[in-house]
Amino acid sequence: MIYYILCSLLNFSFFLVPVTALRKFPTAPTASWPCLGPVSPPDPLVHLGTKLVNDAAHPWMPPRVGDQRGPCPGLNVLASHGYLPRNGVATTVQLINAVQEGFNMENRLAKIFVYSTLIVNGNPLTNLLSIGGMTPLTGPDPPSPAVVAGLNAGGLFEGDASMSRADGYFGNSHEFNTGVFDQFKSFSANYGNGFYNFTVAPKLRHHLFQQSRQNNPEVSFTEFRWFSAHAKSVFPVNFFVDGRNYTGQLSMDAAEAFFKDGRFPDDFWRAPAPVGLEGMGEVSSMSSVELISFCRLYTNVINMAAKDLYPNPTGLLRTNLIKNMRWLFEAVDDPDCAEIFPYGRVDE
Repeated sequence: MIYYILCSLLNFSFFLVPVTALRKFPTAPTASWPCLGPVSPPDPLVHLGTKLVNDAAHPWMPPRVGDQRGPCPGLNVLASHGYLPRNGVATTVQLINAVQEGFNMENRLAKIFVYSTLIVNGNPLTNLLSIGGMTPLTGPDPPSPAVVAGLNAGGLFEGDASMSRADGYFGNSHEFNTGVFDQFKSFSANYGNGFYNFTVAPKLRHHLFQQSRQNNPEVSFTEFRWFSAHAKSVFPVNFFVDGRNYTGQLSMDAAEAFFKDGRFPDDFWRAPAPVGLEGMGEVSSMSSVELISFCRLYTNVINMAAKDLYPNPTGLLRTNLIKNMRWLFEAVDDPDCAEIFPYGRVDE
């Protein structure tokens, strides 16, 4: 109750959280469950070049019982090296800073991915996202029909036809799957001379799509997933290749470190400059479906996902959603893209 009162006073509104959710609050505000609302997104890095990221300040540690790990190898690595909280639950600022620091992901792409995922899979009430499954560490849930399911739930940037996880229809879709990853290695051997690159990527991506269509009677390829699957096909080339020898060729030893072991390779240096979706054109060359733009992704997140999950938000939840949607729109940075205000503006 103390937590509820203090958060309410700090946000100038007492009726912010349903009474049924109070039993999930701690007795006082904590760093894990902030009550001041979301913080403005971080700026791009000051030092933009390559640097050692598997360093003494970020040693790899295996996840403990209760720590969250999920379908995204990159985020698993960042949590196990301490760039993210090692429990696998993080704020938007922590996530954006981590992918920039650890992988040199460009600031714009980091914000688009993080704010979209928070709205769909995270907890806008506490501004926390689990990189794995549902956990009380994300704090009190927003009212139904919202479900704070974490990345394991898929639906946006995670889903069927993964390069290292099985489809959800077959059971566990968030843990490393040797059989699926063997195809990654086989295609790299056959088409990349033992390396994963932009020659291998479109062939493997096409194969995985077709395989899911043939074997999974519940396969789901939404516009979100179609886009994210192609994006994730370029991530290993753009983010998992050592920045000192940035040739676009990912070795299988390095790939196994990231995908299977959830760790940086020894003495790993990040990309030599901020990088995003370079190579998407090559990967989508075998696709018959046009990939959606960032503007359409933003529009779908707001009009389809957010409105379904949060049909009538009030108080702090409404304020936080408006702010996060605004930062997502600003990251899209498209003069032809119209901003959407399903819940009005903060000052209304």
